[in-house]
Amino acid sequence: MKLNGARAIIERLSANGADIVFGYPGSAVLPLYDELHKTKKITHILTAHEQGAAHAADGYARVSGKAGVVIATSGPGATNLVTGIASAHLDSVPMVAITGNVPVSAIGSDSFQEVDTVGITQPISKYNFLIKDVNKLERALDDAFRIAMSGRRGPVVVDIPFNAQTGNCEYAGGPPAEIKKNKYDYKIDEIIPVLKKSSRPLIYAGGGVASGGAENGLRLLSERIGAPVVFSMTGLASLPRDYPLNLGMSGVHGRYAANAAVNECDTLVALGVRFSDRATGDAEKYAKNKTIIHIDIDDAEINKNIRAQIGARCDVKLFLTELLRWLPEMKNEEWLARVENHKLTEQKRESKNGGAFGPRAIIETVRDLCCDGDTVIATDVGRHQIYAAHYYKFVKPRTFVTSGGLGAMGYGLGAAIGASAAGGKKRTVLFTGDGSFGMNLAELATAVTYGLPVVVIIFNNGALGLPREWQKNFYGGRYSQTVLNRKTNFAALAKAFGAEGFSAGNLTELAGALKNLPDGLPAVIDCRINGDM
Repeated sequence: MKLNGARAIIERLSANGADIVFGYPGSAVLPLYDELHKTKKITHILTAHEQGAAHAADGYARVSGKAGVVIATSGPGATNLVTGIASAHLDSVPMVAITGNVPVSAIGSDSFQEVDTVGITQPISKYNFLIKDVNKLERALDDAFRIAMSGRRGPVVVDIPFNAQTGNCEYAGGPPAEIKKNKYDYKIDEIIPVLKKSSRPLIYAGGGVASGGAENGLRLLSERIGAPVVFSMTGLASLPRDYPLNLGMSGVHGRYAANAAVNECDTLVALGVRFSDRATGDAEKYAKNKTIIHIDIDDAEINKNIRAQIGARCDVKLFLTELLRWLPEMKNEEWLARVENHKLTEQKRESKNGGAFGPRAIIETVRDLCCDGDTVIATDVGRHQIYAAHYYKFVKPRTFVTSGGLGAMGYGLGAAIGASAAGGKKRTVLFTGDGSFGMNLAELATAVTYGLPVVVIIFNNGALGLPREWQKNFYGGRYSQTVLNRKTNFAALAKAFGAEGFSAGNLTELAGALKNLPDGLPAVIDCRINGDM
């Protein structure tokens, strides 16, 4: 049948499972928005800024397991997506970013709102399309979703000039082609003898476990060989926090017991991780005196940062299924007792982290009064992000949404909006700092407009926490532009947006605010804490 390009886009979005899209219109995508107006197949959420839309698509993808979709116009609309695309790229989040552009005849003429979107986004995306021929649009969109969701997942950019939206094409329709399964090299025969010889095995689980749905296999492997589990930040919710062998996050900002186990293990089974610098610190010291088995769906990651004695390109879930078929049960009781002592030492070292109204106490109060096992926790980036990673007791997979690789301040509110939308307007909690929240707080208008019950907990210490901490430790306490000294009344600001706003200076006030959260609306709780937290 004959359809114009814009209508074909709608049909392929729907065919590929897109039920909610995020975006912001402009002249170069008005044909597409006209078709969005006519359809009942897709819900569009209009954000306050394109960056917020990109982060919302990211949060939607992490919670739903589907590709998030974001739409922006040409020029500044497309460039405003860059941070969100880059964050999704580094955390391997599936996303399809659709941008408009000037007509093909005007490309290269520096016409109004023209930029080279493909050139700008190539280094930060998995793949790019520039659709110059409307007849290639249908196939390209199917390919975009397939590429975003297959193998190592990631963002795909589809740049569509104006005339490719208005021109007519012969539309074939039908379901998209199934994603072909790759052939993998499991290396089971090499791995099992190593695990049998190991007396101090440790599992390091990353975002590949979460995105691949390999949580059950991860737990079974841990139990089968008596191996504790440490996590990268994006892998954290893959096992319940109260699982006895869960040591939490490792790395530069990791927990004591987790890092002690990494240092002392003789075999490290790394599943779906990148071995980033924040995870390893000194790479040479990290790899010393241990056999490293690295399983990742992207063979480019194997031996990139850390040399592995055994590296296998494989889907983590399929690998664990195959390994567990042949792997005998092993006992490593002395090792587990040693790790248990590290956990006891960790408990003695940790106080309430700031006293009665410190980050740990705030997080635990929020969890007890506001959350259940299904509640999605989002964060921005900074010290509050690390506190959430350490102290929030996750129960279920796909309940932690954070910018791990890029570390994008301003990520949290958009991501929380996307996460809430993916959960059918379920309450979502955002832990943020006053610095991060200030970057994209206009997205409160989005949450209010669409009735998304996002609860924003601001750790308001009047500072940019992590940079200030580094200035304290490495720059002689010279706090250059990291003390904010802002007078913003966040509770009043929230009410101006149509949300509910509270201020809390102690746990009693925090509890009172949490017990009076509105139904179907966002709320902001401004927690005034010490500047050194």
